Amino acid sequence: MSDELPVVTTAFLDYLRDVRQVSEHTLRAYHGEMERLLAWLAREAPDLQVVQELDGRTLRAYLADLADTGLAPASLARAVAAVRSLGRFLLTTERVEANPAALLRAPKQGRKLPHVLDNADVATLLEAPDGDTEGGLRDRALLEILYSAGLRVSELVGLNDNRIDCLGQVLRVRGKGRKERLSPLGNHAIRAFEAYRLKRDSMHGRDPGDRGSFLSLRGKRLSDRDVRRRLDHYLTLTGLSPKTSPHTLRHSFATQMLRAGADIRSVQELLGHASLNTTQIYTHLSLEHLREVYALAHPRAQ
Repeated sequence: MSDELPVVTTAFLDYLRDVRQVSEHTLRAYHGEMERLLAWLAREAPDLQVVQELDGRTLRAYLADLADTGLAPASLARAVAAVRSLGRFLLTTERVEANPAALLRAPKQGRKLPHVLDNADVATLLEAPDGDTEGGLRDRALLEILYSAGLRVSELVGLNDNRIDCLGQVLRVRGKGRKERLSPLGNHAIRAFEAYRLKRDSMHGRDPGDRGSFLSLRGKRLSDRDVRRRLDHYLTLTGLSPKTSPHTLRHSFATQMLRAGADIRSVQELLGHASLNTTQIYTHLSLEHLREVYALAHPRAQ
């Protein structure tokens, strides 16, 4: 394999970062996929000299080898998505005359229903942080906002104070693909954030505008990993399921909204989903709940 392909894949990753402005998570995932593809090409297609020689047959053989390793369907689907995205990049930048990945298809995946918390467990979790310390006030506020607005954890840690309108009770959220949306906030979340902000500013000074709303005790913006660690602490403290993640609060938000009668289009907007298909998984969870209610209430159900 020539040195051209590593250069091209580097250009592809730069394009994803600078032009497409994908998230850091996506960029790391695609970087790993490109490394895996290059390693396979070096081993299985050492005579490949120029990028124009990268054809559909070679890419299908690569993906078939991945499938033979027992790779999970979700991981295989990500590999297909990365290769297809690379093919589109090669065509767009006129490095090839035809997209070599145009006919590749991802494997079908069985959709696994997400883990959710019921209302009682959510309340237990949100009330677990100590309301007197800086860390406790922060943790209660970030958990309340995660659940109140159904945020992704990356959206939470990306918040600055100028995106939180406590008077109007709304967040201005920057989601995937840097798309912005407005997310309403409930009274519990507003009160928790205002209490934390007072304590935070007394410890670290007022927010200059881009410092971040949620800070470590040293005054640095929290990371995704920091939030996960804090959540794990409260799961241990409360005895709630260790399967619970920050995204569980987002799942729980959507499920409870639908169970309470919210229409699916509104929930789609609140979650920032580009496709209604992504939101529809929560209708299955709501249907399970309705079946339980039906079984208990209907005189002819049994």
